[in-house]
Amino acid sequence: MNVEEEVGRLKEEILRLGKRKDDGSYQVTFGELFNDDRCANIFEALVGTLRAAKKRKIVTYDGELLLQGVHDNVVITLKPEAAGSAV
Repeated sequence: MNVEEEVGRLKEEILRLGKRKDDGSYQVTFGELFNDDRCANIFEALVGTLRAAKKRKIVTYDGELLLQGVHDNVVITLKPEAAGSAV
């Protein structure tokens, strides 16, 4: 799977697990993504996929490198324009 495919799958998983906000964005915590069985089976390197999506301005979150446990409560936001193109 290439990076673009992984970012597309990440958008799908954030839509599945996240909560929709009034502005059309979706939010999920890193811990929810990291600990989800389906995500664990899809993403070999979730952190790398998140960084690629952030670089492409598809998601936003505080910090650069997210670590399990330490950053479980960091909120990852799928931008509204990205959420609309994933549906």
